Amino acid sequence: MKTALTIAGSDSSGGAGIQADIKTMTANGVFAMSAVTALTAQNTTGVTGIMEVTPEFLKEQIDCVFTDIRPDAVKIGMVSSSGLIEAIAEKLKEYHANNIVVDPVMVATSGSKLISDDAVDTLKEKLLPLADVLTPNIPEAEVLSGMTVKTEEDMARAAEKISAAYSCAVLVKGGHQINDANDLLYREGSGRWFCGKRIDNPNTHGTGCTLSSAIAANLAKGFSLDDSVERAKRYISGALGAMLDLGKGSGPMNHGFNITGEFTQTCED
Repeated sequence: MKTALTIAGSDSSGGAGIQADIKTMTANGVFAMSAVTALTAQNTTGVTGIMEVTPEFLKEQIDCVFTDIRPDAVKIGMVSSSGLIEAIAEKLKEYHANNIVVDPVMVATSGSKLISDDAVDTLKEKLLPLADVLTPNIPEAEVLSGMTVKTEEDMARAAEKISAAYSCAVLVKGGHQINDANDLLYREGSGRWFCGKRIDNPNTHGTGCTLSSAIAANLAKGFSLDDSVERAKRYISGALGAMLDLGKGSGPMNHGFNITGEFTQTCED
């Protein structure tokens, strides 16, 4: 069985972060492992608190994973401080990690800020150059490219700048700001659009975490980057299309929409 490691923060409400990553990786057929960067007190309406682990403890978690069950892919999500970013970069280089997917999480779906200002520079300098693919949304693409992104043409220019700056592939996610469901994968001087069907579902908590984890899972299984993105987009469309409705804010998706069998049955079935 192929394996994948998520390095990210915990979401106490289960819709994003480590919890979404593990659900997504499991649903996409790989064995999921985790290194937790922070605990958060959050739900569908927002984040009320963040408690980081120490860089030393984060490195210990990563050591334990790589020295026992080496991951075939690594997804990196919320990392809120420079010390943690440096710890991750150090260990990824030490273990020559493969298939690194970085979701440069800076803002939650609810609008809450998740990363300190000084950490952005460290992220750019230490971690992003190690990535095989970055998966920024529009606000994150603006930060990384230093330009305003309002149109699909802007997305292409931003993707080109980001890809050149960090020597990696970039998947810029259109989202509701521009085109609802069309994403641009840019690498090595050329781009490919992945068009998605608009799903009228206000519950989008954890979509970024889920997409990047699905890409990592498919890379772990040996799919090409293009195929991994395509499969990940189909998975997230299914999870959104299941129309789960939980919580008082922007609720989570149904990560297990396609998991069937006797162990999912209820006593009423």
